[in-house]
Amino acid sequence: MTAVLVSVTSKVAAAGGRTELLKTKTYLYTSEEENVNRKQEKHLLLLLRKVSSMAGRRTLKAVLIDLSGTLHIEDAAVPGAQDALNRLRQASVAVKFVTNTTKESKRSLLERLQRLNFDLQEKEIFTSLSAARSLLEQKQHRPLLLVEDSALEDFTGIDTSEPNAVVIGLAPNHFNYPTLNKAFRMILDGAPLIAIHKARYYKRKDGLALGPGPFVTGLEYATDCKATVVGKPEQTFFTQALSDLGCSPNEAVMIGDDARDDVGGAQNAGMMGILVRTGKYREGDENKINPPPHLTCDSFPKAVEHILKNLL
Repeated sequence: MTAVLVSVTSKVAAAGGRTELLKTKTYLYTSEEENVNRKQEKHLLLLLRKVSSMAGRRTLKAVLIDLSGTLHIEDAAVPGAQDALNRLRQASVAVKFVTNTTKESKRSLLERLQRLNFDLQEKEIFTSLSAARSLLEQKQHRPLLLVEDSALEDFTGIDTSEPNAVVIGLAPNHFNYPTLNKAFRMILDGAPLIAIHKARYYKRKDGLALGPGPFVTGLEYATDCKATVVGKPEQTFFTQALSDLGCSPNEAVMIGDDARDDVGGAQNAGMMGILVRTGKYREGDENKINPPPHLTCDSFPKAVEHILKNLL
């Protein structure tokens, strides 16, 4: 009787979705025949490797997807993004769209995406504006809102008379000296500074443009205070986005074009992060965070392809 020794290396999922070697076990297989069929032996090895790989894989239940720079740039869709989203929806995984966009309301954003033929519903979109509103309601603040007029719709019903808090998002039309000086004086008098997010820059069709981060940082510096940030990359933002999907962070993956806010924030929250080389991405961004992205790929369609082939 011939004995066949097969060594199987087990793997476990580490932080950020990487795999690490755990241990190697040796199994003894025997055949009643004197000569072991080589094809049967090869098939057995492949089967054991597949089982070992599946054992070390996370159970993926949800995919969070950034919008601006990942699915679209203003009124232009990333090539192939609509079809890729449709393929992802056919898999047994929940999908949610998470964005720091403060230039427009959730309704306006939805209409923009639907005009680009993206298949999504308003309830699937979680924005940093939503997170800011929740905080204002919880704290019963009356905000000075430094956001674009097109985003004010998402604060309907919030009392803004005699403001006692400063809320700042992306507001190019309001980032002028008189308005920022008013915010500066309010903060000095004790008003909390709430940053919807602190992105350094974002991508427009005419190139990169300053985000709200530099203006928030300027107010922090001038008033010697620290802003409360409610959007990405804050851990609470990601946990809130997952709260109605019935899964934990280690069962989710985030796809985005911002290494720090999308990928770094998601991985710090316990998720996997996939960085795409579209939108605001610049060469070497993947090296700016630790741990590095689970994957860096060319675009959203490539990220979906990886998920369908390797994570489900």
